[in-house]
Amino acid sequence: MGLIMQYSIDLIEELTVLSMFDLGNHQAGLKIHHTAEPVIIAAAQRLYQKGLTSHVDGGYLTQLGIEAAEHAQAALTILDT
Repeated sequence: MGLIMQYSIDLIEELTVLSMFDLGNHQAGLKIHHTAEPVIIAAAQRLYQKGLTSHVDGGYLTQLGIEAAEHAQAALTILDT
């Protein structure tokens, strides 16, 4: 039997933030305001710590972040059909 992955709430929240980025316009960043849900603020901070975004409150996707967001958004599109 193959590896069974357990998806943590943190991972799902990070995927949620990645899905907010407009991949059609890499010049359009994302600003997570201090009034956002605390779980979204924390997810944005983790993405920054992982090197996927340029700022702790969103900013722009790094090259690695673009790749991650492309995969995340593609998976969500496939699964949502």
